[in-house]
Parts: sequence; C-alpha cells; structure tokens
Amino acid sequence: MQEGAPDPDLYDYHPYRGRPKITWPGGKTVAVWVAPNLEYYEIDPPLHPSRKAWPTLHPSVVGFAHRDHSNRVSHWRMAEVMTKHGFPGSVSLSVALCQHHPEVVEDARARGWEFFSHGIYNTRYAYGMSEAQERAIIEDSIRTVMEATGQRIRGWLAPALTHTPRTLDLIAEYGFTYTCDLYHDDQVQEVKVRRGRLASIPYSLEVNDHYGFFVYNMSPREYAEALIRQYERLAAEGARSGTVMCIPLHAYLIGQPHRIGPFEQALRHIAADGRAWIARAGEIVDHWRAQTGGQG
Repeated sequence: MQEGAPDPDLYDYHPYRGRPKITWPGGKTVAVWVAPNLEYYEIDPPLHPSRKAWPTLHPSVVGFAHRDHSNRVSHWRMAEVMTKHGFPGSVSLSVALCQHHPEVVEDARARGWEFFSHGIYNTRYAYGMSEAQERAIIEDSIRTVMEATGQRIRGWLAPALTHTPRTLDLIAEYGFTYTCDLYHDDQVQEVKVRRGRLASIPYSLEVNDHYGFFVYNMSPREYAEALIRQYERLAAEGARSGTVMCIPLHAYLIGQPHRIGPFEQALRHIAADGRAWIARAGEIVDHWRAQTGGQG
C-alpha cells in the first residue's frame, strides 16, 4: 500500500463518543454564539497573485456597494433583532472598519459585543505573507481594536479564511486564546501550537449565511429552518456532553428586508427553547478550559 500524505497534526484525534462530559452553565446543553462579520471591502484592492478579490475587473463598484449595505443599513437591522432576543455578538472584525466606519464598531461595543480579528481588510489575503508581514497584521489588530473599543482581542478568524503555515503558532504566541479557523468539530478542542495554548471554537461554514445564500442557494425560510435543525440536533446531543453552535452572519445578507423576518423567527425559537446557553465566544472557551484543563 502506498504511503499517504502526512497528517498535518493540527490537533489530536478524539472520537465523538466517549469524550469527557462538558457541562454548560445552568444545565444548558448547547452553547450558542453569534458571529457577525463586520467587514470592509476595498473597491480597488491590490492585486494578489493567488486570488482575485472580485470576480469582475477592478474597481468593483457593484461588489463594494453591495457589501457597504452592511455598514449603512443592515448592521442596525441585524443588531436590533439580536439584542431583542438576547443574543450578544462575537464580532469577526475587519480591523480597518475602526477607521472607515467607527459608528458601526461603537454600536457593537455599546451593545456589549466581543471583538476578534478578521484581518485588516477582507480583500487582503494571507497567502504568501512573510512572518514579518503577518506579525505586523496581528500587532495592528491588537492595537487598533484596543484603541477603538478598550478590548484586548483574544480570537482570530483569518481574513477571507486565508492562512500561512505559521498563523496558528503566531496568534498563540501573541496570547490569543481561540481560533475560529478550524471547522472540524462541534465541541471546543485544543490546537497544537509551538508555544502557549490555543483553543478551536466551532465556527460553521454549513450554517454560515454566506454559504446558505451564495453556495446552497437557500431561501430565507430555508436558511432559518436549517438554523433550527442545527440547533435541535446539537441541543439533543449536548445532553451527553455540551456542544457548541455558531451562527456566522454578514449583515448585508441576513439584514436585507426580505431575510430578517425568518432569521428573527429562528432566534426566537432558540431563545425560548430553554436548552441554549447564549454566550460570547470567549466565555465559551473559558468555561470549557476551566472544566477540562484543555484536554478535548
């Protein structure tokens, strides 16, 4: 038999059955966190040899303006529905938004939302970066968010989900406690890094509104029903050992007038069910680590 490719060894293998029991506060069975992506897209970003920022030629007026709906209108619509039903945000932040639209960042801060870095711009990619460049982005993220919000960010979601082989090691070195970049589990898990400690909190591509509407071509009602099905299964399985459900959002998608109603119905269902611990990402990671010492 031909030898296969080596395991990347990012984390240990733990079969779903037989893991240590995780409990959430109040006897809840599933920790639910909402991850609004508050982003800034450049209309005419620098060209990258590995990936095009826009499917059309630059400048992409349509692409930029469509996404700018988030920062002008749909953030407020999405945020008000979340607040109404008791869901704080854990913000995947394009850090440049702190300069471009500080009003959006301030609104999230005032609502008690948590911030983590999603890079500087969502039109700048990590592929091929030098270590010095990657360190500069991490340091810029820490400094800029601290100045804008008073928070020392603890989490990382790579810009446009792009990485280098050293990304996880670097964010752990800088004292980050969680990454959203591994989609391998429905419970918090330990990540292998050179120095420090890093947890992987479940972040979903399957119920990410971008995938729901752009990849799976769901209607607003179908997307809301998918959220409810995801929740119901994880809440049931969490009775054995606490699970995690992430709802990743982009306001220019979920905050459109024709989509916000079904989304609100899904939040209402989760909030009323009684099995959900509705929390921020950092709170979930801290509660998990206090119980397990980091052994997934």
